[in-house]
Amino acid sequence: MFRTKTCGELRIANVNEEVTLAGWVQTVRKFGAITFVDLRDRYGITQLLFGEELNALLDENPLGREFVLQATGKVNERSNKNPNIPTGDIEILISSFKVLNKSVTPPFTIQDDTDGGDDLRMKYRFLDLRRNAVKKNLELRYAVNRAARNYLHEQGFMDIETPFLIKSTPEGARDFVVPSRMNPGQFYALPQSPQTFKQLLMVSGYDRYYQIVKCFRDEDLRADRQPEFTQIDCEMAFVEQEDILNMFEGMVKSIFKDVKGIDYTDKVERMTWEEAMWQYGNDKPDIRFDMKLANLKFPAHTFPSKESKEQLIGGVDFKVFDEAETVIAVAIPGAAEYSRKQTDELTEWVKRPQIGMKGLVFIKCNSDGTYKSSVDKFYGEEKLKAIAEYANAKPGDLILIVAGAEERTRKAASELRMEMAERLGLRKKDEFKLLWVLDFPLFEYDEEGNRWVARHHPFTSPKPEQIETMISNNPVIENAAEYLKHPYANIKANAYDMVLNGNEIGGGSIRIYQRELQEKMFAALGMDEEEQKHKFGFLLGAFEYGAPPHGGIAFGFDRLCSILGGSESIRDFIAFPKNNSGRDVMLDAPAAIDDKQFEELQIKLDLK
Repeated sequence: MFRTKTCGELRIANVNEEVTLAGWVQTVRKFGAITFVDLRDRYGITQLLFGEELNALLDENPLGREFVLQATGKVNERSNKNPNIPTGDIEILISSFKVLNKSVTPPFTIQDDTDGGDDLRMKYRFLDLRRNAVKKNLELRYAVNRAARNYLHEQGFMDIETPFLIKSTPEGARDFVVPSRMNPGQFYALPQSPQTFKQLLMVSGYDRYYQIVKCFRDEDLRADRQPEFTQIDCEMAFVEQEDILNMFEGMVKSIFKDVKGIDYTDKVERMTWEEAMWQYGNDKPDIRFDMKLANLKFPAHTFPSKESKEQLIGGVDFKVFDEAETVIAVAIPGAAEYSRKQTDELTEWVKRPQIGMKGLVFIKCNSDGTYKSSVDKFYGEEKLKAIAEYANAKPGDLILIVAGAEERTRKAASELRMEMAERLGLRKKDEFKLLWVLDFPLFEYDEEGNRWVARHHPFTSPKPEQIETMISNNPVIENAAEYLKHPYANIKANAYDMVLNGNEIGGGSIRIYQRELQEKMFAALGMDEEEQKHKFGFLLGAFEYGAPPHGGIAFGFDRLCSILGGSESIRDFIAFPKNNSGRDVMLDAPAAIDDKQFEELQIKLDLK
């Protein structure tokens, strides 16, 4: 037996017990005739004390960092206790030891405040995984996994595996493809999600399915994106939208309780996609703080449907506002005391290419009820007061206003809101707020391709009351400039996203389950009958054999873990992640294959 106890379980109650530990040497500290060694394993750290006799052996054969060591001895109460670790009240008086394996000097220190940069730690990820900070992340990931499985099991869901080698049906991101040796010239694809399989399982009668499953998308990477990622994938039959929302609110609340000890009793708020876009500037708003956007100049087609607010900002010959498609204000609480230097810095911030604004207008709502702005030349006290009231600004607040093209301005206002919340400390990592966003558009218009594309995916059902609108209208757009007048522009999807702290953590929909409607959806997306049959004939055929009404949702498992763990990057919660170029620098993958493999696959490589 290599060990009788782990390095994290001994306490004062174990004093005088004879134990054997095994683990990695964290540190070695020599004090004259004695040596202290911190021994580490997955469970914790225990201090070992080597007396004079063994200390002489260590002089002859010194221990190094990350040596694998087995040590036997008696548990002793420490004289200098360490309150920072659970085993800090005890140490082991070593009677014998054995070096199980030596280690070369590691390229970085295996501790929380390591001296290793990202690239170095990614290359030696197997060493990085020994660090306590990384271990805690993987422990949290496992806890989320276990909590989700326990909840879904209790609710009658079955965990059913689906294939990884499937047919390529690219609709959103690019597929990863895999050549078939036994079928020369033909390729499998790795699934972007198990979408069609879980729908087929509903047709098969398995009315509550789930999987915690790998998915693959060949897309550009960032902190919250990896080429392979994990979903909590779920589907239910004989349900309506409300059934899905209630079921998976329960799952997330259960995860909060089991993993974080948080009893989330608040009612999960709901808002429509249009409300989210015009009150927060994006479809995944962070509602831990208020700071709603105020649209001072509504285009006629947008939410909310009110009379024009141009009287607030018009009539003074201020061309920046007059010529802008959209003018959006956001009131920043308690920031009226910002200096000229600070407002100038914010102006430069919105001018950055990734924000894309030409400038920033500000209004200071002074605590004495007066107003000061960067456009005093155009707007008097009465106008400034009216704008402040409309923006829900209070005395002491600072109003920031951006103007320009609708989509860019709305996005810039959203980014500005989040940036100011960050600066004010309103985005607290230990505070969690859930939200459902509902009633997304079913279609988006692709100007470049002059066609409709699915906002979610082509299996999402329209709202029941709008099914007839979809079936009875032709998707062809005669005049690209007037696509907003087409009936398809106003069809809402029977879809929903769950948002946590400004991050979409789950998304799903009630699915199409009738062949006629699914064919109509495919046709609206530009697929002719031959393409429909080639890509999705198996699904259309299945719908003719008694497909039940069904719907589901998929949660971004990695992202949920990172939010619960207080991190911006999902990489911190994946054991062996890829870098921002999609490479595994530890394995040096992707990599070339040899000529024999090309011959077996009957593939020629032509790099131009």
